[in-house]
Amino acid sequence: MGIYEELEWRGLLKDCSSPELKEKLNAGGMTFYIGTDPTGDSLHIGHFSSFLISKRLKDAGHTPILLVGGGTGLIGDPKPDSERPMITKEEVDHNFNCLKSQVEKLFGFEVVNNYDWYKDIDLVSFLRDYGKYFNIGYMLNKDIVRRRLETGITYTEFSYMILQALDFLHLYENKNVTMQVAGQDQWGNITAGIDLIRRKTGKEAYAFTMPLLTKADGSKFGKTNGHAVWLDINKTSAYEMYQFFINSEDAKVIDYLKFLTFISREEIEALEEKNKTQPHLREAHKALAKEVITFIHGEEAYESAVKIAQTFFGGDIRNLTVDELKQGVKDFPTTKIEDGTNLVDALINAKIASSKREARELINGNSIMVNGEKVKDLAFELKKSDAFNNELTVLKKGKKNWYVLTF
Repeated sequence: MGIYEELEWRGLLKDCSSPELKEKLNAGGMTFYIGTDPTGDSLHIGHFSSFLISKRLKDAGHTPILLVGGGTGLIGDPKPDSERPMITKEEVDHNFNCLKSQVEKLFGFEVVNNYDWYKDIDLVSFLRDYGKYFNIGYMLNKDIVRRRLETGITYTEFSYMILQALDFLHLYENKNVTMQVAGQDQWGNITAGIDLIRRKTGKEAYAFTMPLLTKADGSKFGKTNGHAVWLDINKTSAYEMYQFFINSEDAKVIDYLKFLTFISREEIEALEEKNKTQPHLREAHKALAKEVITFIHGEEAYESAVKIAQTFFGGDIRNLTVDELKQGVKDFPTTKIEDGTNLVDALINAKIASSKREARELINGNSIMVNGEKVKDLAFELKKSDAFNNELTVLKKGKKNWYVLTF
């Protein structure tokens, strides 16, 4: 199976610029680029699904270049419903450096910055050398522009298409880039680049897009509790990433395996069958979590995430390191108490019990654990010196209700 057929089976092909692309992809030898704007200081899992395709193509004999748009990031591509907030040059530079480091560490490919060629183009040259090749009617007919006409679109956003086309032309002329790869929402910008190359050079360039990875309801993939799942382990821990994938929708987990892993077709089809017949085992979800976390953070981080998950499902939290414990309790209800607070009062303060009577019943009923140990003493006091790292105390009510106390 060639790379074209591989991408097709995985559902990674949405739009193709030319029927010739199938043969060219399977033949190898193309230099291509894929890009993102530095609107944040870390990639998230949505970026990962796109950037991972660069490794697939490299393994098939193509040469990837990853563009982090330090220039386009100052403008912002048009969102479907509103204008992006402007960010400062200092923020963009900081974000670029963070993303460049992250991308190089993950993939090891060449990273370029389009600000490097924008900074020397004056306004008149921009209009004469690039703007004259763009017909207004042609630009208005692009989907992302057309959708914004009713609510309004600024000239700055409107010009983004020309900038992205300019990127393709520059890389075509200076890096021998003959193909661009992107998410399906960039199709209008991509075809503008192909047209610009054709008009300026008389030569042909190519492109294809990938479907956006979504949840079953069509909403963006990669959000948990309203927050993005970041590739930076300091923003999203390996444990949080593990929980995200383990709790993926059954209806979508096979798509995620195809998009986000290098697991073979045979293995994925076997996991798909188990997902249908034995969904409670969550083998597809576990395989997804293992593959992605190991690729991004390494095997040790993955094993630590599994250890945390298993511990809070029924193990002894005293076997966790302080760092692992902090990852595990991050989203638990947290209450601040005074050093030496009586356990009965702490249960009420943390809203674990609604009254002293209920608190005493919970303690007498052997239903309360403090830092991994059962407590039946009504006079028990919670002390900072007994807390994990003198920072936090973990309470457990019953089998699965967890709470955190800080001093």
